[in-house]
Amino acid sequence: MFRLNLKIALRNLWRNKVITSINIGGLAIALAAFILVTMYFTYETGFDKENPNYNEIYIVGRQLPDFKTNYTPPPLGKAIKAEMPEVVAVGTMKMSFFEFPVSSDHGVVFLSKCLYLDYAAAKMFNIKPTVGLTKPESTTENLFYLSNENYKTLFPHNKNGQPEMIWLGSKSANMTGKLSGSIFADPHSNITFDAISLMKEVGIGENYGYNNYSTYIQVKPGTDIQELEAKINTLYKKEMLKNGEDPNNETFKATKAFLDPLKNQHLKPKAGTDANYKVLIALSVLGILILVIACINFTNLSIAQATKRAKEVGVKKVMGAYRFQLAFQFLTEILIQCLAATILGLIMAEIILPKFNNLFVVNLSIWVANSALFWQLPLILIFITLIAGIYPAMVLSGFKPALVLKGNFQTSKQSYWLRNSLLVVQFSVAVVFIIGLLIINSQLKYMRTQDIGFKPEQVVYIKNLAYFVSPSKFDPIRDKMVKIPGVKSVTVTNALPDGSDSGKNKYTVDGKEQSLSFTDVDFDYFETLDIKIKEGRTFSREFKTDTANSAILNEAAVAKYGLTSPIGKTIKGCQNKEYKIVGVIKDFKALGFEKAVQPTIYAINDPCGNPKTEIMLKIEESKMSEVLSTLKSQWPEINKLDGDNFRYQFLDEMYGKLFKKQEQLQSVFFAAAILTIFIAILGLFAFAKYITTGRMKEIAVRKILGASHLQIFKLINSSFFVMVLIANIISWPLAYILTKKWLETFAYRIDLPLFPFLISAVLTILLTIVTVSIQANSAVKANPVDALKYE
Repeated sequence: MFRLNLKIALRNLWRNKVITSINIGGLAIALAAFILVTMYFTYETGFDKENPNYNEIYIVGRQLPDFKTNYTPPPLGKAIKAEMPEVVAVGTMKMSFFEFPVSSDHGVVFLSKCLYLDYAAAKMFNIKPTVGLTKPESTTENLFYLSNENYKTLFPHNKNGQPEMIWLGSKSANMTGKLSGSIFADPHSNITFDAISLMKEVGIGENYGYNNYSTYIQVKPGTDIQELEAKINTLYKKEMLKNGEDPNNETFKATKAFLDPLKNQHLKPKAGTDANYKVLIALSVLGILILVIACINFTNLSIAQATKRAKEVGVKKVMGAYRFQLAFQFLTEILIQCLAATILGLIMAEIILPKFNNLFVVNLSIWVANSALFWQLPLILIFITLIAGIYPAMVLSGFKPALVLKGNFQTSKQSYWLRNSLLVVQFSVAVVFIIGLLIINSQLKYMRTQDIGFKPEQVVYIKNLAYFVSPSKFDPIRDKMVKIPGVKSVTVTNALPDGSDSGKNKYTVDGKEQSLSFTDVDFDYFETLDIKIKEGRTFSREFKTDTANSAILNEAAVAKYGLTSPIGKTIKGCQNKEYKIVGVIKDFKALGFEKAVQPTIYAINDPCGNPKTEIMLKIEESKMSEVLSTLKSQWPEINKLDGDNFRYQFLDEMYGKLFKKQEQLQSVFFAAAILTIFIAILGLFAFAKYITTGRMKEIAVRKILGASHLQIFKLINSSFFVMVLIANIISWPLAYILTKKWLETFAYRIDLPLFPFLISAVLTILLTIVTVSIQANSAVKANPVDALKYE
């Protein structure tokens, strides 16, 4: 019996090649997209899950009046370990993003993510060197390890990761060091690095004023986290008071410690952005919707073809077949189609995967031994078979033998309304994607064309090893670079305007204390970036006090203090250092468009600032290549510490990376819009073919009675036109809510335009009319005699 049913199934599929191809092709396209989304979702939600202590690790953060941060002082970890019995381990670490070269006789690598951590942190995160994890014997001992990838580059013949000697910086500087070995850097972890410096204890001698470390704790299973968080907050306040903090200070009162689980750190940390989480959710919803649309197509077309199987069902029921047997037969047919679609979808996913990896900067692979896809795919196959096939199977197996064998069969009103409803749902989803794509395009266009307040074009950032604390240290290097024809200006700073956070400190003006971002700069900083001055002046060599105690605020900082005449006022900062405000600059979007401009203070001399290492040059556009070539050849003379390691980046390219997430979303919506429209049009094409074929006799009679071609086209298109119009009306409110929510994630955004809503309606209606008219054309041109000769 099974063999007979299989033959019947294959014969029916072959007879309806067009419908079968549309079913399998549409489902395969949707499955390819869904497979990629499933792989990406599994990857993004799997960070650090290999850690045996995954559910017991938390990071200690601080909530301040204006922001949250995961950076804490190093003594806090010691205090938590000593006071909290439910905390079984405390690990402290600090990441350095300062790039420096390390070389051997075989090559050179540039390290930009060097992780300083203590032994407890290494154990907590299961970080193991190739030669085994060794605890440093003293607080002065420092074990330095390279990631396996970097180690192999420098020592390709050392397969065991043994200790080696290396050069730090330029070889000509002859600064050597001992490499303790290699270490595995898990790319699927929140703790990433290209080198680590392992110490017995991190942050020795630093007090509660050094808030630039990450403190992780491992708790006992079953610990009440809210209670522990309250205890840590009380302990933190007590330790701060011991350190000399004023208990009446408003900032101190508003500051509190919090705990954030390790599982939150990649996608939605309390302190940080949840952009990755939003993109993942958007991508997952799109993948599910595309698959749902394909299943709707499948269901619609299967119901539409029900009349062709009616007599077969009637005969089988007369011969004694039960309904569940017929339902099983039709589900088997659908399973065959779904299986073919799954295989085709896998092939498509494999072809698309390289571009997908490039877009999302991941390295996913379908054919990996431990891939979750091997158990997810059978579940997906069963799911789509049931979703796409259960209703058609019930409809087909439920025909009444007496009616269908008399030829009086017609599908029920319920099936009619279901088919039309599913078609409306398909186009509703497509309209949402079209509107979303157009609004994302408008926001990105706004971001690319809006005045950001500075000009990163023709500004080159040169990577450098030297620290420039004062202008006198930087002047000899500046003088050499300025002499190169084509160099317009040169400066150095501690932070680039590329979305980087330069840090915050407390500053007081007229007795009012506020947290401000601070950027340590040098002469010509504002001129190099073409930042406009609002009032006062920029730093100048003509004023000797500028290198000692002058400061410049931005408009946001002036507004935060409520100053009306800021020039000449005194602002007190770190270590009670007093600055005289000499200028106010116009706000510029150093952090991009998602975050508002931060209130910022700029100074040349900052006792609590970060080292100034970021060299920037403004170069004439016509002489860019010549200047860079000259700099490379002269760099060993200009900056001996770097020697022949001349590296640079263009600032406008670095700033453009701030748009990366939105560009990803744009690409996703573009693909989703194309796929949903394509699948919906495929379904509409097949559905229109079925409807038109079923009305051939009606069309023939109307032609005989004098109906024109235009009237018949109008007749066939009218019902589809109404359905697409209803789809637009349904989807507009949903699209409005979703796009409005998305735009609210930007501090600087467009007003929600009406144009995308109108475009989506016009586009979907035109596509519907064209698609249906193509199918109706053959019926309109047919000879009425051919349709009526057997009547």
